[in-house]
Amino acid sequence: MQLKIMPKKKRLSAGRVPLILFLCQMISALDVPLDLVQPPTITQQSPKDYIIDPRENIVIQCEAKGKPAPSFSWTRNGTHFDIDKDPLVTMKPGSGTLTINIMSEGKAETYEGVYQCTARNERGAAISNNIVVRPSRSPLWTKEKLEPITLRNGQSLILPCRPPLGLPPPIIFWMDNSFQRLPQSERVSQGLNGDLYFSNVLPEDTREDYICYARFNHTQTIQQKQPISVKVISAKSSRERPPTFLTPEGNASHKEELRGNVLSLECIAEGLPTPIIYWIKEDGTLPINRTFYKNFKKTLQIIQVSEADSGNYQCIAKNSLGAIHHTISVTVKAAPYWIMAPQNLVLSPGEDGRLICRANGNPKPRISWLSNGVPIEIAPDDPSRKIDGDTIIFSSVQERSSVVYQCNASNEYGYLLANAFVNVLAEPPRILTAANTLYQVIADRPALLDCAFFGSPLPTIEWFKGAKGNALREDSYVFHKNGSLEIPVAQKDSTGTYTCVARNKLGMAKNEVHLEIKDATRIIKQPEYAVVQRGGTVSFECRVNHDHTLIPTITWLKDNGELPNDGRFTVDKEHLVVADVRDDDGGTYTCVANTTLDNVSASAVLSVVDVPNPPFDLELTDQLDKSVQLSWTPGNDNNSPITKFIIEYEDAMHEAGLWHHQTEVSGMQTTAQLKLSPYVNYSFRVMAVNSLGRSLPSEASEQYLTKAAEPDTNPTAVEGLGSEPDNLVITWKPLNGFESNGPGLQYKVSWRQKDGDDEWTSVVVANVSKYIVSGTPTFVPYLIKVQALNDVGFAPEPAVVMGHSGEDLPMVAPGNVRVNVVNSTLAEVHWDPVPLKSIRGHLQGYRIYYWKAQSSSKRNRRHLEKKILTFQGSKTHGMLPGLEPFSHYTLNVRVVNGKGEGPASPDRVFNTPEGVPSAPSSLKIVNPTLDSLTLEWDPPSRPNGILTEYTLKYQPINSTHELGPLVDLKIPANKTRWTLKNLNFSTRYKFYFYAQTAAGSGSQITEEAVTTVDEGKMAMASRQVDIATQGWFIGLMCAVALLILILLIVCFIRRNKGGKYPVKEKEDAHADPEIQPMKEDDGTFGEYSDTEDHKPLKKGSRTPSDRTVKKEDSDDSLVDYGEGVNGQFNEDGSFIGQYSGKKEKEPVEGNESSEAPSPVNAMNSFV
Repeated sequence: MQLKIMPKKKRLSAGRVPLILFLCQMISALDVPLDLVQPPTITQQSPKDYIIDPRENIVIQCEAKGKPAPSFSWTRNGTHFDIDKDPLVTMKPGSGTLTINIMSEGKAETYEGVYQCTARNERGAAISNNIVVRPSRSPLWTKEKLEPITLRNGQSLILPCRPPLGLPPPIIFWMDNSFQRLPQSERVSQGLNGDLYFSNVLPEDTREDYICYARFNHTQTIQQKQPISVKVISAKSSRERPPTFLTPEGNASHKEELRGNVLSLECIAEGLPTPIIYWIKEDGTLPINRTFYKNFKKTLQIIQVSEADSGNYQCIAKNSLGAIHHTISVTVKAAPYWIMAPQNLVLSPGEDGRLICRANGNPKPRISWLSNGVPIEIAPDDPSRKIDGDTIIFSSVQERSSVVYQCNASNEYGYLLANAFVNVLAEPPRILTAANTLYQVIADRPALLDCAFFGSPLPTIEWFKGAKGNALREDSYVFHKNGSLEIPVAQKDSTGTYTCVARNKLGMAKNEVHLEIKDATRIIKQPEYAVVQRGGTVSFECRVNHDHTLIPTITWLKDNGELPNDGRFTVDKEHLVVADVRDDDGGTYTCVANTTLDNVSASAVLSVVDVPNPPFDLELTDQLDKSVQLSWTPGNDNNSPITKFIIEYEDAMHEAGLWHHQTEVSGMQTTAQLKLSPYVNYSFRVMAVNSLGRSLPSEASEQYLTKAAEPDTNPTAVEGLGSEPDNLVITWKPLNGFESNGPGLQYKVSWRQKDGDDEWTSVVVANVSKYIVSGTPTFVPYLIKVQALNDVGFAPEPAVVMGHSGEDLPMVAPGNVRVNVVNSTLAEVHWDPVPLKSIRGHLQGYRIYYWKAQSSSKRNRRHLEKKILTFQGSKTHGMLPGLEPFSHYTLNVRVVNGKGEGPASPDRVFNTPEGVPSAPSSLKIVNPTLDSLTLEWDPPSRPNGILTEYTLKYQPINSTHELGPLVDLKIPANKTRWTLKNLNFSTRYKFYFYAQTAAGSGSQITEEAVTTVDEGKMAMASRQVDIATQGWFIGLMCAVALLILILLIVCFIRRNKGGKYPVKEKEDAHADPEIQPMKEDDGTFGEYSDTEDHKPLKKGSRTPSDRTVKKEDSDDSLVDYGEGVNGQFNEDGSFIGQYSGKKEKEPVEGNESSEAPSPVNAMNSFV
């Protein structure tokens, strides 16, 4: 089975246009199969005007087909060309093509002439065109002596080329001795005749090597004219003149062109200034799509010219002094061209037919007929033939009517020759299309099924679908004369087998073809427009959906061409990735999905953006003393519009290499008027800014030095301050070089006392920013001014500022110092101000020195570090915070100026009253017994007065962490130890302890402790610890723990029934007791605890082995306290179990063992 694929639909086509164009090529006369008898047909021949290379063998082509195979013969210049007599000429076997071997010997000119080939067999003779054979020629320039040309600036000039006549005509261009093309412009250009035209010359046109070159393409040779020397003499002023034409001459001319050629019209004018050329058509408009301008609009070209382009064309040359015009009358002639060329005619005996030969031209061509290469007037007569001008009519033809006819249409501009045979045959139908051809078509597109056939008489064609289908009708199908069946819109149900049947009176033939309809290929994810910065990476996606039986190939194009051969472009299945994007990567990227049946494409534009390129061609114009105009040419904006230009300047005279901001202008401007300062050697540079950033700076402009002038401004930051009591130091911020406005920058420094009648004293200094005036009174106000001047003059009058001569230390101390004690930590101090004259400087404030001299409680004098408080300005009172209660203080006050402190006032002494004491320094609980505890403490570190007594408050904590009744004890102030008796055994107590003075109670310290358990139980615990690390004991304890858990459950049940057991009082507070696993790291066998209350001991609550509790101590507890027993090792290795209750704020964990029954105690008793 042969596979045949429908032509792919063009992307820009509409409707059935592509299909109709395709069919137009098929609806021609039927080709006669080569196995049938037929007259000759010329299939290939050399062109009519055949220019050959004289250095190669001459090959004149003539190929033909026919049956029997035709024989060939040639004529040369109208007479028989006997190739057998010329040993250099051979004819290709089975062909009429001639080869003339001139490379071995002979010359091409010998074989120049008009050749015609004839192909002949028993059915007729076909002839070729007249083939004019001419060897190409590239003659040398004739030698000539060229005189140098000398002319004045502004004159016009024509440099003649006059190339030698060649075949074909050469291509002309002008170059110099270095083979560099001479630049051309509106002023200088090359005409169609090859001459070089100058509308006006300039001194830069002076050179000695104007050389005209002629390139002969056929022989690949270049001929060179002698160099022409041109010297342009500069004139002071060239006189301007209106345009005149250098070519063509006069006001009008005529041009004739053949239809189908390119019409070229030329006008070149001279004048000063250089003229501009314009073109119009007087009686119509220039064709838009066929009109082109060349050579700086000096040449008008119209391609594919036709008779409608005839008319008057006007070129206008114009400059500022006038305009001229020239009219070119154009006539379009036409060599003969076909309207209907004759076609081969196959007839069966007795049939009728006709040959038609119609041509047109200007002038109208003459039609003549030949029969087998002989004019029909002298050809053998045929009764079935009748000639009617451009038509031959045949009626009742017979086999002898088989002839090859030639139609010749000619006028003065050329001729047309066409061969068409009449072949009389009697043949039954045959189908030439291969059997079982498979056609594959995309759905919703036309399908065209071939049925090429032959038969004589001409068979009729019918189409059927399926094995038993009816003949197809024209309402859904299109039947073409060449037998093809067209399905205008193929659908899925069009799939199937189609049968073509050909019939004539001699028989019938049929053929089956098959049609498959495929799904169209679609791009379901198209590449998208992308903007990427130079150096970035961009990815385009192209996802395709296609018929599952077709395999698509995806190709990426850039600007309709192949992708660059660059490793930066990566293509995978659906993506195109471009890395390190460059400027030239911008463009249109197209994804093309191809299958054997169709193709689809989608495009996206990549825009490469970046900061702009730097501006260039900076130019300074309108140069004035204080302004200049700067112009520039913007660089490429790199696809992101320029928003503004930044202009900077450099002062090469004062700050070379340092660029300063000058101004900014809109991105639409390319000029700026810049304000300048005097005596600055300016250079400018410009930077362009777009949305991506700032360009690199442009090259610096030329330098521009402005004239010197007097300074515009005076120094700033002028101050007058004395460094010593008898001087005045005047300082200022000097002008920079840019502000100096001229050479010889100096400063005129002037001063006088503010309150005196003295005249101004002045000095002129240079290269400094400070001047010291000596011998001044102490701290006297002065008026000061500093004026700039240079070699040109003075700056404007400066502003006057006030300063002071130097300060000295104050002479007087503050008087009447008074102290008011507010409370035990705060006192208020008052003093009288010092007279201003005695300050001898700027008053900065008053300073209080105070110190604690002795303790009122111990009456021992101790000199402590003095403290200082400074009060700004003229304040006459201040507060002393942070004093210690019950203390003896001394203070004095001093006045402060810019020089320092004055003398101190007499010392004032004051005492602070008593305050409440701090908390006792420590609290220790020692010697716990069954019913007593001993407390030891250290007095407060800051008693803040005389201690009167201590207060001790304590209360028990039960198993539910509830506090019992509070007991309040007063302890004499001279005690540091106290024993509490008649306490409950194995009970936790909370203690609150604080000291008192006459001012009140101080801060308290709290602690907790537990009375001890029975000594026998403690010894038993010690023995248990000794074996606690033995493996067998650990296993035994696990079993005991399990047994205790069972007992606890039983006890719980009994308690709920009203029964009593020894630990009932402790377990009333527990809802769900449990045995904790044994811990080897802290020596604890188990812990009985409340599962909802596992709180670590708080800071300062852990009791060390010596039972001393300090407020500052902070240890983390080893076990949580709660409704259970805490087990830990004592220092002597004995195990102590402690039953503790929940604490209120600061729980304290003691090491005492509780006598109260607990799960752990029960376990100990069990062991």
